[in-house]
Amino acid sequence: MAAASSLSQLEDHRVALTGHCYRMLGSAAEADDAVQETMVRAWKALERFEERSSMRTWLYRIATNVCLDALEQAKRRKARPIDGPLGTTDDDLVSYDRTHWLEPIPDAKALPSDANPAEAAILRESIRLAFVHALQRLPARQRAALLLSEVLGWSAVEIADALDMSVAAVNSALQRARATLAAPDPREPKPLTSKQKALVDRYEAAFATYDVDGLVALLREDAKFCMPPYSLWLQGPAPVRTWLLGRGSGCRGSRLVRTFACGMPAFGQYRVDPAGGFKAFSLTTLELDDEAIVGWTSFLDVETLFPRFGLALEIDGAGQAHR
Repeated sequence: MAAASSLSQLEDHRVALTGHCYRMLGSAAEADDAVQETMVRAWKALERFEERSSMRTWLYRIATNVCLDALEQAKRRKARPIDGPLGTTDDDLVSYDRTHWLEPIPDAKALPSDANPAEAAILRESIRLAFVHALQRLPARQRAALLLSEVLGWSAVEIADALDMSVAAVNSALQRARATLAAPDPREPKPLTSKQKALVDRYEAAFATYDVDGLVALLREDAKFCMPPYSLWLQGPAPVRTWLLGRGSGCRGSRLVRTFACGMPAFGQYRVDPAGGFKAFSLTTLELDDEAIVGWTSFLDVETLFPRFGLALEIDGAGQAHR
């Protein structure tokens, strides 16, 4: 097999592997590192690949073990602000390092374009923030077993071979993982409904005019609002309204650029720059039910996130990237 052809075959699987590593690690940056290590290990072992399984299956096995190694070294779990106590609009803003928090990932970086519609729906559901967040509660091997089973559809025998476990141990791990999560099955595809698409359109229109009453009218009564890296989070329309009219009023006049993150509608938000144009402020994701916004998360680590999403850090009045 020619070297160029071999590299090309490996690269064909990069997006799918990135999605898998993101689900395991909860960080887009760490997923990139894990995939790069997977590629290095695969390249070194390519001559020993005996094609007893597909190359994708072989690469998933390598990637899973790379992630297990990383989790063993890190000995930490990703969190969201909503893991902590509920805050008020008067609380001090306490910031944690970006490695403390679950990070969003662009859909294009984690969802392979060659997946069939049913597979694509499963993969999209499996990178949603709520699901990836729930995964971080599981011990590493339970997490790996659950993902290989529920997302990739591997049998207990295949998982046992990949993780060097007995079939009985795999079945036990799956049982414990499912009991811990008690979450919706990621195999159930949930594309945006027409009502949800209308919600996103109304959110964008209200933000464009900074219609705060219009924005909070879109929130469910128990909606959660947070801004990593700050630990503060708020719940419900009333405190969010107070925040937007008070400490958050600097967002008035912002520009929004649509994108997709973790299988959800998202926006790059740019606040007015007094020197001219607009500067990156947040990567905002919206979690929706059938009628309202249930989660509004504004990730403020724009220096890390915007380049990953192909978003400029500054734009002019016409919405064009500053050179």
